[in-house]
Amino acid sequence: MKLKLGQSLVMTPQLQQAIKLLQLSNLELATFVEEQLESNPLLERGTGTENRRGEEASAAETETGLSELNLDAPSTAASEALDASEGMLDTDATTADLAPSAPSVGGEIDWSKAGSGGSFSAGGDYDIMANTAREQTLSDILTAQLAMAIHDDKERMIGAYLIAHVDENGYLQAELDDIAKRLGVDLARVSSVLTVLQTFEPTGVMARNLQECLSLQLKEAGAFDAPMGILLQNLPLLAKHDLAQLAKLCAVDGDTLGRYITRLRTLAPKPGLAFGGQAAATIEPDVFVHERPDQSWAVELNTDTLPRVLINTRYYAEVCAGTKDEKVKTYMSECQQNASWLVKSLDQRARTILKVSSEIVKQQDEFFAYGVDHLRPLNLRTVADAIEMHESTVSRVTSNKYMATPRGTFELKYFFTTAIAATDGSEAHSAEAVRHKIKILISEETDVKSVLSDDKIVDHLRAQGIDIARRTVAKYRESLAIPSSVQRRRIIRSGG
Repeated sequence: MKLKLGQSLVMTPQLQQAIKLLQLSNLELATFVEEQLESNPLLERGTGTENRRGEEASAAETETGLSELNLDAPSTAASEALDASEGMLDTDATTADLAPSAPSVGGEIDWSKAGSGGSFSAGGDYDIMANTAREQTLSDILTAQLAMAIHDDKERMIGAYLIAHVDENGYLQAELDDIAKRLGVDLARVSSVLTVLQTFEPTGVMARNLQECLSLQLKEAGAFDAPMGILLQNLPLLAKHDLAQLAKLCAVDGDTLGRYITRLRTLAPKPGLAFGGQAAATIEPDVFVHERPDQSWAVELNTDTLPRVLINTRYYAEVCAGTKDEKVKTYMSECQQNASWLVKSLDQRARTILKVSSEIVKQQDEFFAYGVDHLRPLNLRTVADAIEMHESTVSRVTSNKYMATPRGTFELKYFFTTAIAATDGSEAHSAEAVRHKIKILISEETDVKSVLSDDKIVDHLRAQGIDIARRTVAKYRESLAIPSSVQRRRIIRSGG
């Protein structure tokens, strides 16, 4: 008989719960807490007065027997329980170590606009398709297509912002010039991204009005022509049943007009309702970022989305003192332990979100100051190392969490962009900047001899200090819809 000494981590129900809470959105968290309030007799819903401090709060606690959620002191029990190396857990239950030294919930953290340096390494891209177990909404469907259709990090952020302004019918409820100003980009760039989004399923989505919605569907079906275009421009006449005037404007006879109208009736005027009429949930930001008078950034939690939960310690004491039934005492003890753990987990979840968000603001300082074009290369590992947390923790925190900023509301994961390493070991280049350089190099081709192969482009970029592989150049070139060097030579020879 041989004895073997080993080390393992048991995933207790409490640990699983803490990990689950970390990745829930605020709406999902509210639902979960409601379930706990119904099943645990010791839990009570807070009213907001439990956050008072000083003698008044202490007196209230003594009087009521309610133990409040203390947001001034870290929950070390929760963070210690979750502090384990990734190798000790499987891929579906990786660790989420919640640092006990996180800033006070609801407090503010300031970062100067000077920009925070630090080197960034390539890789570590966030998987946009992760964490999609929940029932998909129209927003989910569009976001999934966005990940496949647009590879440019900054244009993907523009697309995400557009999708956030789509109503349950599938219509875009925002003016493009307002979006361009808020994001600090050209109107043409926003329009270009919208054009791509209008190719998504369901056909007709992302339209700005009924005419555009129907036009998108007709063009997709190859049924859009000049008379149909005129008919769409005069939908008010169709609503009035003024068929004679419509036939005159479209320059068609009555039978032909009837066929056009029949075709229109087969279209979906509200394509978003193809998903059972399910409206995309209203986005409630988890974090607010605002500019202070000294031109620094303040980061604070949205306390309105944080569930307020209290433990009724007086009721626990009364029940335990008034019974000799061991089963009742055991049950109440379990309820007390579960309630205590829930409060601590909620506390630590809030602190972790604030800490990760604060580091994102620090790393992406120039985005908040100047717009999308100034997004810096950033991956999960960079943030995890900076705040001394595991990468899996940052991954969970950035899923389904939103940050409200002066430039709009964004999901935290959209602040993570790919990076291209520098040949001299200096600060990495953002993928967007590299794509722009590739576009410039190709735009300078004037004849067949000047056409650059992907290998030649690699040489030019490395001469500029950018360490990039040929396959990466090919991928970026294709994302810009630029033909290969062979095709470009043929185009030049043909005079195209």
